[in-house]
Amino acid sequence: MGLPNASGDLSTEVEVDAFRRLFPLRFFEKHLLESIRPDARPLGRARDTTIALGAVASANGSALAKIGSTTMLAAIKMEVMTPSMETPDEGCIAIDFHMPPICSPIVRPGRPAEAAPVVAKQLSDTILSSGMINLKELSLVSGKAAWMAYLDIYCLDADGALFDAALLAAVAAFSHLEIPVVSLNDDGKIVLSEGQGLSDREPVNKEKRKVNLGSIPFSLTCILHKNHILADPTSEEESIMETFVTVVLDSSSQLVSLYKPGGPVLAYTSAIQDCIALTRQRVKELRKILEEAISGMEVD
Repeated sequence: MGLPNASGDLSTEVEVDAFRRLFPLRFFEKHLLESIRPDARPLGRARDTTIALGAVASANGSALAKIGSTTMLAAIKMEVMTPSMETPDEGCIAIDFHMPPICSPIVRPGRPAEAAPVVAKQLSDTILSSGMINLKELSLVSGKAAWMAYLDIYCLDADGALFDAALLAAVAAFSHLEIPVVSLNDDGKIVLSEGQGLSDREPVNKEKRKVNLGSIPFSLTCILHKNHILADPTSEEESIMETFVTVVLDSSSQLVSLYKPGGPVLAYTSAIQDCIALTRQRVKELRKILEEAISGMEVD
């Protein structure tokens, strides 16, 4: 009696998979009527999220962030630069977002991913406008030397909500960042003190130090489909439903920015308010996950 049932279940599974491939939107809409998604998540729930600090030993700050299968590796390298005349007391942050072919079947070797520059611009705008980093903290000698923070984020698995995962990895990497010790050499130039035999010289900054982070931004991307709101979409959901809203709030739940890149559905005020409410809940989750990762590093 067991075999017919087993083959029947297998047949049903194959039929469901075929229906999902041939009619993806209808497949998802059947689930939406039950207020659930194919991965069994409620519509407003984000996927399981983890942060691992110190993922790259050679970087000054690094983190690996995962939201579901979407995986981002962020690494920061600090270099001394000459500040501009317009901002002699400020350092700089340069952000690059990379999508190698391993991250997704739609990214082809030798061709830059279309999403990469869009995400990089969003990241740069968000991090610089949020007030998370006070660029004056990156100054070494006014008008002569300041830190340039090179932040590189590598997408290792692109399964939806790329900006959310990239921003989380970036925030975590800055939380892990330690500013190196530097000194003035005989020529009056700033050089790294560690391993340079410069202990007899007065260091410009006396010890490795953390950057004081101000208002930390967190984000949540939602899909608007008919009268449904789906939080933290997978790449499959993004491919069949076209209207997105990404809400960025700081750790005090103040609105930093709101992105609506396109889509046929007009984002009504009530829908935006619902997205912001979902993001507020998500910020609480992400703050806790980040705090646990930081406290775990301190214990180690």
